[in-house]
Amino acid sequence: MSTGKGRIIAHIDLDAFFASVEERDNPYLKGLPVVIGSDPEGGFGRGVVSTANYKAREYGIHSALPIRKAWGFSEAARKEGKSACAFISPSMNRYSDASREIFNIVSKYTPTLMQTGIDEGSTDLSHLKTFKAARVHVENMKREIKRKTRLSCSVGIGPNRLVAKIASDFDKPNGLTVITPSKVDKFLRPLSIRDIPGIGPKAEEKLRRFKIKTVGDLQKLSWEELEKNFGKWGFSMYEKARGIDERELHEPVPRKSIGKHETFREDTYDLNFVLYELSKMARSITSSMNRKSFSGFRTVVLTVRFADFTTFTRSVTTSEVMKYTKELEAKAMKLVLPFFEGVQNPEKKAVRLVGLRIEKLI
Repeated sequence: MSTGKGRIIAHIDLDAFFASVEERDNPYLKGLPVVIGSDPEGGFGRGVVSTANYKAREYGIHSALPIRKAWGFSEAARKEGKSACAFISPSMNRYSDASREIFNIVSKYTPTLMQTGIDEGSTDLSHLKTFKAARVHVENMKREIKRKTRLSCSVGIGPNRLVAKIASDFDKPNGLTVITPSKVDKFLRPLSIRDIPGIGPKAEEKLRRFKIKTVGDLQKLSWEELEKNFGKWGFSMYEKARGIDERELHEPVPRKSIGKHETFREDTYDLNFVLYELSKMARSITSSMNRKSFSGFRTVVLTVRFADFTTFTRSVTTSEVMKYTKELEAKAMKLVLPFFEGVQNPEKKAVRLVGLRIEKLI
């Protein structure tokens, strides 16, 4: 079985990152269950949870949970005599600053760093030759991160990106899990199939129909059986269940789009209100574009979601480079008008969410 051709890969995952930054910066939150997301509005909020700290997760609160449900879980816990959750609106600038500080520290410990998100990244430690040396190296890195930022991370070390990623989730928070090539199979077999990256609820449901609950169960299926039932994803599933991953680390692709979206407090068919919200988004997007040192864009993408959750996306691409907020506002207005003039929305359904995005950045 090939799991990485002698490589030593570490995956760094910042623990409950947004919530941890808030706890660090706001001492009154210490010991409380913390939820980062939109305003729950007393149980009537319409957004979702961005993340929750480990205390809040004990209540069943997790990322992408509707905020009104998170509020309900918090209230149920409060009635049982437990602490109610502190609901905090996201502060992305502070989170970005903290992430930058941490990964600047990480970069000192490795010649190769691939940051895959604001709160995670992978490094190649093959130059250290042994997994024992890699463990000591990462322990030193974790201590420096904690000392300088007062934030923790969990790290997985393995022979490839896949195993390192799974290992980073194994012992949270502030964990360090090392899986050598000879231990990969023993490590993977008892894990839930949901611990394999890419196996989501739908795939899990289908696998459970075959009485497959663990990675060990999944290993019993041949790649032909998996391909028959899951198409091209079947062979990938076959390899992942065996810890096989030949992907190299590479520099992240530069960001090629910037966008925002807004879920309204109430569904609306008020065009002026929607235009006002799009104008605010346009100003924020062009400001972000300038901060990131892009000079312009050529594509504008609009997303409209109705109260019944049907969603439409429309876009326009120009031959000339657009640079200014007014240009973005004009294109957004042109794209959204058909949804209020009966062309794209003859039933005059109310709008739940709008999103605006620029692409083909220059």
